[in-house]
Amino acid sequence: MSEKCGESEGAQSADTVTVSHVQELMRRKEEIEAQIKANYDVLESQKGVGMNEPLVDCEDYPRSDVDLYQVRTARHNIVCLQNDHKAVMKQVEEALHQLHARDKKKQARDLAEAQNEALRRGSEPSPSGSPQPPQAFAKVNSISPGSPASTAGLQVDDEIVEFGSVNSQNFQSLQNVGSVVQHSEGKPLNVTVIRRGERHQLRLVPTRWAGKGLLGCNIIPLQR
Repeated sequence: MSEKCGESEGAQSADTVTVSHVQELMRRKEEIEAQIKANYDVLESQKGVGMNEPLVDCEDYPRSDVDLYQVRTARHNIVCLQNDHKAVMKQVEEALHQLHARDKKKQARDLAEAQNEALRRGSEPSPSGSPQPPQAFAKVNSISPGSPASTAGLQVDDEIVEFGSVNSQNFQSLQNVGSVVQHSEGKPLNVTVIRRGERHQLRLVPTRWAGKGLLGCNIIPLQR
């Protein structure tokens, strides 16, 4: 394991970010978390030494009951890996936002091209030629009273069209939603739902509350 700090690669540009790039970042995140745990295990094996316990005795002599080199190396690695973890988490969030922004730009461009083509032909664009509106990708099937989801106005059977930077075009699994929630604690998320055929815009703030999780609701994917 290298002992140099800040080795995470820089975020890619919006034009090159792909879903596979986000998946690679998530894999890197999990690797870093595993390495952090391994280094904490090293500290635990040294008489339960943590990150801040002194390594000298009451007479200022180096402690003889622990492997000082192992402890110092593990502590250094943990600090570096935590910095790498923060950098990767930032890259994940930025990549998800870039994918979302690029999808919106493409939808707007496709709509403009369809309208221009219709004007050239002297007619309005037909429904079949117009870009399809965003589709719902998940559904709310339970909400806990007093939870952040309840406070935001979410209701059971709401179909989710957009959840922060996640939409039907980049949604792969509920892990996408979980990642956005995890990185948005205390920050408002724009959530678009379809309720009884009507679209509603909500602002949901993932927050720690008396119940489990940061939302207090259960979401299931929709099968199309």
